[in-house]
Amino acid sequence: MANVPMTQKNSIVDQLDHLHQRIASRAYDLFRGRNGWGDALGDWFSAEAELVSKPAVELREQDGILTIAAALPGVDAKDITVDITPQDVVIKAATEHKHTETKGQVHRSEFTAGQYFRSLPFPKAVDATKAKAEYQNGMLNITVPIAPEVRAKRVDIKAA
Repeated sequence: MANVPMTQKNSIVDQLDHLHQRIASRAYDLFRGRNGWGDALGDWFSAEAELVSKPAVELREQDGILTIAAALPGVDAKDITVDITPQDVVIKAATEHKHTETKGQVHRSEFTAGQYFRSLPFPKAVDATKAKAEYQNGMLNITVPIAPEVRAKRVDIKAA
């Protein structure tokens, strides 16, 4: 079992914006490749599928702990990054597959190099400082405690 480092962030918006820009740029290239004819929305979906894969996830709550299980088959633990805020988590992983002629002629291969990217909002605020991530047998498991509820407090006003 390998520990996966987690980085605490204030926001994941910058990462989502960067991904959005990459997809938009590729979709525009596809659109221009047909001289502006065709399906712009279809180009967006094609670009998204080409650049990013979404791993299957399960988010579970039990005894004040949120647990995320994410399927990342064929990924090395060193290629996984997890960024966490009290509201969200972002899972990123790079995949790589190379063909070498020394292993014979490839007739068919559905393995690809690419990137897994998944952002998940938490159903409740979490204590990101206590989050842990472990990777074993193609599964990333993240555990994080739910943050204690902050209750409003009445403040008395003193007359001057």
